[in-house]
Amino acid sequence: MSQREQYESKTEELIQPILDEMGFELVDVEYVKEGQEYFLRAYIDKPGGITIDDCVDVSKRMNPILDELDYISGAYTFEVSSPGLGRPLKKPKDYERSMGKELEIRTYQAIERQKEFYGVLTAYDEKTVTITTEDDQTLVFDKSDIALIRLAFDF
Repeated sequence: MSQREQYESKTEELIQPILDEMGFELVDVEYVKEGQEYFLRAYIDKPGGITIDDCVDVSKRMNPILDELDYISGAYTFEVSSPGLGRPLKKPKDYERSMGKELEIRTYQAIERQKEFYGVLTAYDEKTVTITTEDDQTLVFDKSDIALIRLAFDF
């Protein structure tokens, strides 16, 4: 397990009881470098959506724990956020929540000269994702071939 994965896993372990108590769902935790800065981000959700006050409340409860345990070497900024519309699907519950909804899928390599696909999520498992396109075509993708998968934006 990489250092990044260890930080994310430990953060999930520590924040989960706080979220359980507040009735929130943990969508994801990521530890990333952007420019010269490191960020530890927790993405949370609840029915009806997360408010800025919810994010502040979770942050206020989590910050003392992060300061006390100090398990991340170096400086970083801790942020709590809602997952947002463009958030990639990563975990089984992301796929469950997206069943029957339109997805955007981008592949690493072109498939029949195409790298971007849109369709309604009809099935998924550990290794594959299945969508049905507007013209009733069923497409099955290996997850290892997918560079990005998220809910499609409908403007």
